[in-house]
Amino acid sequence: MNRRTTTIGAAALAASALVLAGCGSSGDAEAEGGGGDVLRLWHFESETSAMGIAWEEAINVFEEETGATVELEAKSFEQIRSTASQVLNSDEAPDILEYNKGNATAGLLASQGLLSPLDDAVAEYGWDEQLAPALQTTARYDENGVMGSGSWYGVPNYGEFVEVYYNVGMFEEAGLEVPTTLEEFEAVLAAFADQGVTPLAEAAAEYPLGQLWYQLALTKADRDFVDAYQLYTDEVDFTGEEITFATETVKDWTDKGYISTNATGLKAEDAGTAFIGGEYPIFFSGSWWHNRFTTEITDFEFDTFLFPGAEMSPGSAGNMWVIPERAQNADLAQEFIDITMRPEIQALIGNNGGVPVAADPADITDEKSAQLIENFNTLNERDGIAFYPDWPTPTFYDELNAGLQELLNGTKSPAEVQEQLGQQYEAGVADITG
Repeated sequence: MNRRTTTIGAAALAASALVLAGCGSSGDAEAEGGGGDVLRLWHFESETSAMGIAWEEAINVFEEETGATVELEAKSFEQIRSTASQVLNSDEAPDILEYNKGNATAGLLASQGLLSPLDDAVAEYGWDEQLAPALQTTARYDENGVMGSGSWYGVPNYGEFVEVYYNVGMFEEAGLEVPTTLEEFEAVLAAFADQGVTPLAEAAAEYPLGQLWYQLALTKADRDFVDAYQLYTDEVDFTGEEITFATETVKDWTDKGYISTNATGLKAEDAGTAFIGGEYPIFFSGSWWHNRFTTEITDFEFDTFLFPGAEMSPGSAGNMWVIPERAQNADLAQEFIDITMRPEIQALIGNNGGVPVAADPADITDEKSAQLIENFNTLNERDGIAFYPDWPTPTFYDELNAGLQELLNGTKSPAEVQEQLGQQYEAGVADITG
């Protein structure tokens, strides 16, 4: 391979972005390899993830078919998230990058004029015909950066959703079966707690607990609630049935020992590795963990099921390929996106624990992968993709985590947490919508 792969530290990336934004030039970028037949590509997937495996093959196909060279810079999700506005406004902007979807991320960059609209490319390549309507929501943004309408600013080529992972052996030893209702699920949690086992692997310093909180709200919600919460179609009542049930249930489950209060200081990695280590029987989180569990869990069998008692679950199209407004090889970037949508690349995603958006089901030969995709398709078929709890505003992720930490450690009551979150949500939405 003649492509160059580099990894840049977050601090160095941020510092260089600030300098280059003021003194860079397109000539400099071309000298560095940003022009001509070089495609500068950034993504944050590991080499062994479903997307990492598929995109490596897509790069090989792209280089063979176009004669161009891919200059890949592998970064972390946090590196790209925290520096995107600076870097994409400089001559160091790549030609294409993987970026998070939603109002607070891709929508914000689109509203700032940092991403290229892709409507012409979508029409030319027919990507809209490959993506279900629910999966198109996060690819389109209006002038305020609100998803669901307006121009296309990204193309997702995989999906993601949140489901229940469970330790089959621990369930069998406890004489428990997969629950099909929320009441049965709570009975499972109680049975483990009665045996001295904390059932839920959780983390409140990062996303897992926020996803559970939102899922509990979704057990009482309909599409109108989701549209109001995510798309600002109506006011959201933070004292209403949906959010009240979610907040009070998290508190109740903590009091009953289903969730450890130690989760206040834990991150997603802590919860996931604890499940891998067999410390907890249940982990509720995203499909992005699936391939890792498949490859790293060796001492027990795991399986999955959709959260019982709900028609909807957190989920969406996956992170997207976006093309910066300052990209120097936008045409090559579009060609690369189209390769990642081909059936053979989609099948690689599907057979390695990912959720492809345009695969032929006959190409998915791995049994666990087929089940994962079946769960995702079930949600899609019943219009059950409900996005994520932190999406409405750029700051709500941190605010939600902080509120749930206070709920777990008892420094605020459910009503106080709801009041705080409601005020923060409304202030953030007002900043976006004016």
